[in-house]
Amino acid sequence: MSDVPSTEEDEPLHILGSGVLNGRPRPFHHGIRLNIRGRSVTLRGLKHQPIGLLKWVLVLGPGLIAASAGNDAGGIATYSAAGARYGYDLIWVMILITVSLAVIQEMVARLGAASGRGLLDLIRERFGIGWTMLVVGLILVANTGLVVSEFVGIGAAAELIGLSKYIAVPVAAILLWYLVIFGSYRWVERVFLLMTLVFFAYPVAAILAKPDWGGVARGAFIPTIHFEAGYLLLLVGLIGTTVTPFMQLFQQSSIVEQGVARRHYGPERLDAYFGSVFSNFISVMMIIAAAATLHVAGQMELSSAADAARALEPLVGPAAEVLFAVGLLGASMLAGTVLPLATAYGVSEAFGLPKGVNLDFRRARLFFGLFTAMLVLGAIVSLIPGLPVIRWLLFVQVLNGALLPVLLVFILVLVNDPRLAGELKNSRLNNWLGWGTFTLITAAVIGMLVSQLLGSYLP
Repeated sequence: MSDVPSTEEDEPLHILGSGVLNGRPRPFHHGIRLNIRGRSVTLRGLKHQPIGLLKWVLVLGPGLIAASAGNDAGGIATYSAAGARYGYDLIWVMILITVSLAVIQEMVARLGAASGRGLLDLIRERFGIGWTMLVVGLILVANTGLVVSEFVGIGAAAELIGLSKYIAVPVAAILLWYLVIFGSYRWVERVFLLMTLVFFAYPVAAILAKPDWGGVARGAFIPTIHFEAGYLLLLVGLIGTTVTPFMQLFQQSSIVEQGVARRHYGPERLDAYFGSVFSNFISVMMIIAAAATLHVAGQMELSSAADAARALEPLVGPAAEVLFAVGLLGASMLAGTVLPLATAYGVSEAFGLPKGVNLDFRRARLFFGLFTAMLVLGAIVSLIPGLPVIRWLLFVQVLNGALLPVLLVFILVLVNDPRLAGELKNSRLNNWLGWGTFTLITAAVIGMLVSQLLGSYLP
């Protein structure tokens, strides 16, 4: 750690021509040189090594982005629907999912740092092209549906503030495309992180709604299970929107692109854990806000974005729709960028082709071509007249929850392979938590499918 001048020239003074020294001398802007995730970074304006909160903030990145992207349009709809229909009864599920999400995101971050390769790249090498094509197909189906849902969210947000979705959606698609195609990775990452700030409205709204905190505590620590189709459907939807496959793809690929080495892995663990806890804290606040406003008023079903916006009325009153629109827009824009990127990363890795936002179309045609195609397709489908917004958003989250166990098996097998993970392979506790998560999710999916086949109630 040392103070360094931030002048643009790096050459010694005896190499510089005399003309360079003429004129007004340039001021020195001191900074601190740090090693963050294995990269040398100069932080201007600092004279001392950062400590405390600032030091923690510096290590945040892909984990916070991936987890926060899970609070997208579909996530907001699912959490709001859970609170509106079942009050605080599903909060205990979110507590369990938070542990599962943190464990899974940390696993893929560790696997990326240990192997230096993306998830689908490892699946192709370890399991062969047949299994890889299966996973690619599942990811394309799930993520395409999610991209559509993000543009549905953008359109709904626009209409809440009186703007036609037929204008807002194409403009948003072009903006997201430009952001990734012409921006450097670090700049894109900062924009993603900035977008996560919109979620802070929900904790305030939840508190101002004056919920029954006793009911909140019971919902968090005393499991309540309703043996009905709607409950199990929402349960799988909560899993699907919280532990979404694209989050694992994005997390691991981002770690690889940043070049995080094994010896620099420590901060990434913090990033994965913090991102998971922060994201799900906001999710629980969404449930509480909806339960304290919609459920107590007898509004059990959501039919539009305006219905979901009522959860913010305790905070801003009549302006709830506007604030909700801003949050929904930010969430949809964030996930609308991360989702196509995660898909493009994964598919490119599956075929061993160049990938990365720091490349260009000439060097990474499949990567940028798929990214562009998903944005175009998502925007077009979302503009279909009469598309049921809330129903579509919930359906996509349930689909992701049903597909998640397949990807989890591959992750758990890979992260336990000493040839790939070395000393960073899973501990016994990681394996217990990982396979426990797989078992619980699989049981929930099977229960949901059985309940859907047999009718509204299980026998």
